[in-house]
Amino acid sequence: MTSSDNASDGEFPLLTPDYILAFQFSSWYPLFARFSPRSTIVRPLGKDFKDYLDSDGVFVPEGSEDVDAEGTLAGDEDDLARSITSSGGQFSFPELDAQIRRAIKDYGAVFPKLNFSSPRDAAWVLPPSSPLKCTSPVDVYLLLKSSDFVTHDFSVERVFEGCNTDDALNYELELVLRKWYPIDRSREVRCFVRNDVLLGISQRDTNFYDYMVNPVTQNTIRTTVHKFWEDNIKSKWPLAQKDYVFDFLLTRDLSRGHILDFNPYAPRTDSLLFTYEDLHGLSKVRQESCGGDVGMSLPALRVIDSSHHPAALRNLPVHQHNMVPIEALSLSEGHNIVEFGKVWQDEVRRAMRDEDES
Repeated sequence: MTSSDNASDGEFPLLTPDYILAFQFSSWYPLFARFSPRSTIVRPLGKDFKDYLDSDGVFVPEGSEDVDAEGTLAGDEDDLARSITSSGGQFSFPELDAQIRRAIKDYGAVFPKLNFSSPRDAAWVLPPSSPLKCTSPVDVYLLLKSSDFVTHDFSVERVFEGCNTDDALNYELELVLRKWYPIDRSREVRCFVRNDVLLGISQRDTNFYDYMVNPVTQNTIRTTVHKFWEDNIKSKWPLAQKDYVFDFLLTRDLSRGHILDFNPYAPRTDSLLFTYEDLHGLSKVRQESCGGDVGMSLPALRVIDSSHHPAALRNLPVHQHNMVPIEALSLSEGHNIVEFGKVWQDEVRRAMRDEDES
């Protein structure tokens, strides 16, 4: 049974393990590598690595620290940071360290993710000037360990939640190392495909950008995304899967773009400026108005059209609840930034003394 069988008139396709697995990175990337940032897939990952990711606390495996000047733990703070974050030998992944270093050498820097999820919520652990840019194994491990998002991928039950099946589930954790480069978030969009029709495009970032309000710009975006989908995705996507969501990064001139990710057409995927009820309505209207030839119409586009838009969070950081450790939040109360820096350093030194004495 395909994802669309018995569900073509419903709001969502039928969830099956095969449908969900079509969206893990190693499933779709080989089909679209030409149109997506260069990436290295590391699999299988041993149980010990899953145990490390699932263990309490934020620390890095023994031997993964780099002395390279570009690494997160390099420079004057290297000894201090290493003593705080080392696992003390409980976890060590020399072969994985070597694979990460090879990818970094090939790409210059990497952005990690797992089968489905990326650690965007943990951006606070690396320099804000280069968000999510990893130049050492330590950076990769700290991002993954600090993220709530990637925990979704640890559990078979969570990955296949909502699927009705008695079949054995063939699932193994994978690490993806994507070539890092700075991304203009204003040119990221999320695109919704239902029953093999591109219904809608949503601005992905929740900030207001003046240029996005221009009708000519909006028409260019709709036309570019639709043409790219028709030419490069529609015919290559597995025929049994007619319902999906893809994230797309437009070039600066809005004439082309790159595929960033694919996601299930399901409530677990954020519909951003649409609701799934909106999309279901668009699907019905397109079918009725086009007499069955729904592929001829351009998709709907939704953007943040003013700084007062309900979804505009210009002054509210995304994932703010996960941007700093809870200890830092408690220590910062009642202090300005200079005072907080001194308090935090004093607390780190106290913790080190306590560890040495224990």
